[in-house]
Amino acid sequence: MQTYSGIDLHASNNYVGVINDQDQRLYRKRLPNRLDSVLAALEPFKESLEGVVVESTFNWYWLVDGLEEHGYKLHLANPSAIKQYEGLKHTDDKWDSFWLAHMLRLNILPEGYIYPKEERPVRDLLRRRLLFVKHRTAHILSLQSMISRNLGIQMSCRAIKRLDQEALESLFDSPHLLLAAKSNIAVIHFLKDRIASIEKAVKSHIKLRDEFKYLLTVPGIGDILALTIMLEVGDIARFPKVGDYSSYCRCVKSERLSNGKKKDENNRKNGNRYLSWAYVEAANFAIRFSPYAQAFYQREMAKTNGIVAIKALGNKLARASYYIMRDQVPYDPKKLFR
Repeated sequence: MQTYSGIDLHASNNYVGVINDQDQRLYRKRLPNRLDSVLAALEPFKESLEGVVVESTFNWYWLVDGLEEHGYKLHLANPSAIKQYEGLKHTDDKWDSFWLAHMLRLNILPEGYIYPKEERPVRDLLRRRLLFVKHRTAHILSLQSMISRNLGIQMSCRAIKRLDQEALESLFDSPHLLLAAKSNIAVIHFLKDRIASIEKAVKSHIKLRDEFKYLLTVPGIGDILALTIMLEVGDIARFPKVGDYSSYCRCVKSERLSNGKKKDENNRKNGNRYLSWAYVEAANFAIRFSPYAQAFYQREMAKTNGIVAIKALGNKLARASYYIMRDQVPYDPKKLFR
């Protein structure tokens, strides 16, 4: 007899359901988030279990890693791709766990990617760097706005980064504005040091693999962006087509069309937000250094606006990156911008 298990995972507990190949429910129980409790629940079915499905929530690492280390075959369910019957009147954790097991039995489970455990901490460290970069940008823009509002001076972000405590004293007469500005500068400099220390640690620990080295030939992609893309992609072979990769990078529209008219939107957050950020960053750098990218950006901006034009350029770079990683070839602007 073959058995299948689904685990509906929450922040503090999980619900385990086990079915057999006839969809009969053999086990159901809510358990605390402790690995020993889950292992004890699955132990009677270990020999017959074809697989265990865990929903891809924010806290799946400990459960998937722990079960894999004890010999279980794990499947990570993609919640955004799971479609249940819309006519259901009532669902709960018990139903969800059995539904996961049922889809695994029918071989229709939409699966997520279980990222290799050994590289996961470095990837998460680069994600923390992105958080610090966003916070630093917020403080730079806040100080820039305060200077413009109170002094009528347009100061670039680069000039603000070079400001120190003494320079601020010559700008503001009000002690309260001066204190606010000094607070911004202190946080900006602190985050700059943290970002630099993270970059140094990542570069000393991991190097670009062969299939990702040619990313450095793409205008706008440097060492950190290339490492970010490599660690977020993992294995480029998991994307059969360039459209799959572009969609995963959130570079395509989420519109739902009927008869040429927009009726609704699909899940705009489906995909990898870190890759989305990486290609927007690459696009912003590319228009500074690549004449081809700059010409494309100008044409798109004339049709729409700057934000849409940057996203369109980011999509072009994402599609080019897919072929560069898959075929291990250098970037060719003439192929991308015909």
